[in-house]
Amino acid sequence: MKAGLHLVASLWIALLPAAVQAERADSEQPVSIEANRGSIDNRNNVHVFEGSVVLSQGSLTIRCDKLVVTQDGSGFQRGVATGGDGGRASIRQRREARADFVEGRADRIEYDARSKKATLIGRAEVTSGGDEVRGEYIEYDGLSESYLVTNGKSAEGSDNGGRVRAIIQPREERKQ
Repeated sequence: MKAGLHLVASLWIALLPAAVQAERADSEQPVSIEANRGSIDNRNNVHVFEGSVVLSQGSLTIRCDKLVVTQDGSGFQRGVATGGDGGRASIRQRREARADFVEGRADRIEYDARSKKATLIGRAEVTSGGDEVRGEYIEYDGLSESYLVTNGKSAEGSDNGGRVRAIIQPREERKQ
């Protein structure tokens, strides 16, 4: 499960000076954003892109209907992606020094550069190399490299009877 979520912290690599466990070369690539419409408010540090949004940087691709990036007075950025194919935003990125990708989907994907936390909310799922995690809420802490999956729309979960699901593939033994 941990391996499947290892790259969720790099959700908004375009917003981070150095991503945790992401394809390192990605952070050195230019950021490209395509959308049907964009609004840049430099005075208030708010950038909004709408309509078939595609953000790419190296192996990272984020697809959504709306992407909002804000920056606080200290220069830390926060990104929120919503909507997209089937109503869900998506992210895809190659894992460091590997040929496989980590993919995530949710109704809403948030990343806070100050806390290094990525949050996938609503029909959330993350897959990587056959591993899969699903729940209504997935939170990944890039500093502690830990995550939380619940059946509710928050870290506390809910009593709605839903359950989280994880599929973890067996790992090959390491040769010493």
